[in-house]
Amino acid sequence: MKHSSREATVREQFSLFIQTLSNPILNMKQLEHLLAERLLKVSAIKLQPDNPFTWASGWQSPIYTDNRRTLSYPAVRTFIKTELTRIILENYEMPDVIAGVATGAIAQGAMVADLLGLPYIYVRSTPKDHGLENLIEGSLSHGQKVMVIEDLISTGQSSLKAAEAIRMAGGEVIGMVAMFTYGFPIAEERFKEAGIRLTTLSNYEALLEVALETGFIGKNDVATLQQWRKDPSNWAPHRDTTIE
Repeated sequence: MKHSSREATVREQFSLFIQTLSNPILNMKQLEHLLAERLLKVSAIKLQPDNPFTWASGWQSPIYTDNRRTLSYPAVRTFIKTELTRIILENYEMPDVIAGVATGAIAQGAMVADLLGLPYIYVRSTPKDHGLENLIEGSLSHGQKVMVIEDLISTGQSSLKAAEAIRMAGGEVIGMVAMFTYGFPIAEERFKEAGIRLTTLSNYEALLEVALETGFIGKNDVATLQQWRKDPSNWAPHRDTTIE
């Protein structure tokens, strides 16, 4: 195999790195809940069903996510980069290049690339308005296998736009791993249509379970939070909601 020697070295180095940490090997259910708990604790995710946020799209939302806050907490960012790397090694072929999606995943992508000892690029949302007007920053050769790192999957549109930019530049996108997803059906449909496998460390369902267990929300909040996920464009606070 093309990567057999390098991959064996990377796996050995990663194994040694894991041994220096106190984190046990987690199954996906444990991982989803543990990351959700940490995101809530550092306020990377905020839940306010009675005082919703307004997104740039105009949607009212009971949740606000800014995973860049995790960068200020060394233990949390180390946990995230370790688990993103583990997911790649356990579920995908070895990439040639790691790509971060601007802006939220630029730092995490770079840390994963460093841990794997791989080249790194990042994809802008729009080309630079000066100089070479790059959309992709860094070096990408035709035919290289690229693993995309994302911080948040919402509708999937911006994430898949970045993946398409990599494809247009000659790269082969072998998958995408992300820290968190809202789990919108439209995102699932878009990733399926694009033929890109997506794996996330945590998700909205796990978040609600952890938030309820740890007191970030009450039992009366669960129904409206679940309703928002089903129909976010039409959701409004204080609506009489029921779970089907």
